[in-house]
This record gives sequence, structure tokens and C-alpha cells, in this order.
Amino acid sequence: MKIYEQNEIDELANILKNDRVIAVPTDTVYGICARIDSVNAYEKLKDIKKRPNNKNFPLMCKDEEEIKSIAIVNKQAEKLISAFMPGPVTFILNKKPEVMEYINNAGGKISSEMAVRMAPTNTLRELIAKVGSPIFMTSANRSGNQICKNLEEIEKECPNLDGIMKGNVSFGQSSTIIDCTTDTIKIQREGPITKEQILEVLRQ
Repeated sequence: MKIYEQNEIDELANILKNDRVIAVPTDTVYGICARIDSVNAYEKLKDIKKRPNNKNFPLMCKDEEEIKSIAIVNKQAEKLISAFMPGPVTFILNKKPEVMEYINNAGGKISSEMAVRMAPTNTLRELIAKVGSPIFMTSANRSGNQICKNLEEIEKECPNLDGIMKGNVSFGQSSTIIDCTTDTIKIQREGPITKEQILEVLRQ
């Protein structure tokens, strides 16, 4: 399995454009990713992850504009996105009706919701921009197993990957998850972004 440097963005983007799957460093853990606008790429990611059909894949966008291109962002969500993204936070948003059904429905579960993160580094923003669409981004491990903490573990756990980008990650808390699918904001999981910080932004 080839290990790529972070400056080999063009090569990594071409791998994703060709419906293949790679591992990349994020701000929290290593993730494995595939482009969202290909059924073939989606199916390969499911196979590598060994993801149950009733579990969804999170998405990663390069910026707020790209999030708004696929998801419905109300005023409260817009406040929170502006305050905390990019950062260790995931938003649950309603997807736009025109977004392809296989995105975030895990094959058999049709859902109007999606979990969205924003690329935390310039390298990932550039990668997504060169791919030309948001990407599925899920932790680098088989579903139900421990998250991989180094490249050797990733290669062993996910041997069918088409490449790995080298980089540094922080193996700390998982991201805060905020449900913005209704007018009432719900915190599904508290992480680095606290409930107090979220309420403070909403009061402004």
C-alpha cells in the first residue's frame, strides 16, 4: 500500500476521482474517505469499513458554502457553523431534497439527515476542492473495532485501501455532535465544544 506525502494532493485526488478509497489524517483521528457522488466509491467504502447497512457515513465539506450546497442550514445552525467550524464538531443537518439518495443512507436506510464536518486543515480543503465534491469521512477502522492509531494499524485493519496520506492527528476527544434538524438544537455528544459554549453562541 503506497504512503503519500501531504504535498501529493493531485495523486490522492485522482485516486478518489477514480472511485477508490484512501486514509487521511484529520484533527481528531485518521479517517478513510471516498467521494460522495459515485455509487461505486460508496460501495467500496462500505466494503472496507464493513459497515452495517443501517449505519450512516458522515460527510466532510471544504467550507460553509459547500455544506449549504447539500444541506439545509437554518439561522441557528449558521450561527454555530460560523462560530465553531472548522473545528472538532459534527452537525446533523437535513439534506436538500435534490441530493442523491444514496448519500448517507448506508444503502438501505433512507434518511433525510446527514452528519457533516468541515475540513480542519488546508490540506484536506485542497483535496476536497480537487475532487470536486464533498467526501464521505469515517474513522479508519472496521466498524465496531478500535480506532487505528498509526499507519501500521491502518494497513492491517483496512488492507484494501488505495493509499494513505501521512500526517499528524490528535487522539483526544471525539467531536461534539450537534443536531440542527429542528428548531430545537440538541447536543447528541459533548466533546471539545461544550454545551456552555454552544448556548453562549445561540444567545448572541
